[in-house]
Amino acid sequence: MGSLQFDFSERHVLITGGAQGIGQKIAERFLQSGASVTLWDIQECEIKGKSHIKTQKVDVSSYKECERGVKALEAPIDFLVNNAGILRDRSLAKLTETDYRSVIETNLNSVFYVTKSLLPCFNSHSFKRIVNLSSVVALYGNFGQTNYVAAKAGVIGLTKVWARELGRKGWTVNAIAPGFIHTQILQNMPEEILNSLIKKVPIGRLGQTEDVASACLFLCSEEASYINGITLSVDGGVTV
Repeated sequence: MGSLQFDFSERHVLITGGAQGIGQKIAERFLQSGASVTLWDIQECEIKGKSHIKTQKVDVSSYKECERGVKALEAPIDFLVNNAGILRDRSLAKLTETDYRSVIETNLNSVFYVTKSLLPCFNSHSFKRIVNLSSVVALYGNFGQTNYVAAKAGVIGLTKVWARELGRKGWTVNAIAPGFIHTQILQNMPEEILNSLIKKVPIGRLGQTEDVASACLFLCSEEASYINGITLSVDGGVTV
């Protein structure tokens, strides 16, 4: 798969949940494009032997943790990618309050905590970008994902509000809604379930983390300067 080429030299991006999966690929692509990268995650970072990358162990579901992370930043940021998320799938009858709250805290409230705490940390001399990771299930619902769908739908709502509030101050704020992306979660599914997912995709394949990363870098680029407040579905046509 070919990669879109961007030059983010002298730019600094902070990515939450960047230690693995989609977040890790986004971090790798920014590094390849010349950016400096800071990762906030509670997991160990799997990107080894790379310069221009700093990792901070930050629990983004805690506002106090985010404030602590801000104090440890070494430079202003140009871009913020809110990617951190977890799954606790259960049908409504089986869903516990604990699992509901944990997903809302990590997948929705963290987007507020992180963005609120980092807003004063953006570089005032460059174009400023916020990209929030939602999901296609926020657009059509999904069985057994009351907590996840509620959180990801909320992310789209935050994105629209902040696009209006921050647009006049030099930011663009957009969301990406990935579809069925080939990550470790899908890789562990039985083959028959994977095949049933692929059949739902008009282009006939699962997405790759690279597909989402390319969309993210584009939305952070100067070429996307007039794109604000959208939710970009990266799903092979599932939501058509």
